[in-house]
Amino acid sequence: MTDDVKAQTSARDADETTGDEVLAAAERERDELRDRLLRTAAEFDNYRKRTDRERRELIEAAAANLIEDLLPILDDLERALETPADDPAAGAYRRGVELIHRQLLDVLRRRGVEPIETLGHDFDPAWHEALGRVPLGDRRDGEITAEIRRGYRIGSRLLRPAQVMVASA
Repeated sequence: MTDDVKAQTSARDADETTGDEVLAAAERERDELRDRLLRTAAEFDNYRKRTDRERRELIEAAAANLIEDLLPILDDLERALETPADDPAAGAYRRGVELIHRQLLDVLRRRGVEPIETLGHDFDPAWHEALGRVPLGDRRDGEITAEIRRGYRIGSRLLRPAQVMVASA
């Protein structure tokens, strides 16, 4: 072969090698960009889920704080209903208090608030606050015998522990 033909063949081989290298580099860059895009999409999805969860928790905490503030009012209404109504005027007053009490309980129920069951159950420090122990032979040790103040919860979240008296054998 002549020197010109050899030079052209050598240049063509060099171009093919360079072309293969450029293609391989472009494919690597494409793969890196695809991986980065997938990671960014996953990070964004995690961010969205986290902010949604935090927003829900914030709303639930605000609602729980408001409900906790309403519970003493509910206690006062229940104490008012425990007083005897001797005269007819007191009976009308009592019916009004019963109506308000029932409406407040309905609102709390719709918000998922439930009273904590106490009487006859075993004392659980996670849900109950013991105000004293009462020696009773016919009850199990640790059984709740009296409820002083009702406790409330929303699902598994404690709003206010029930204040109770506990039997001691």
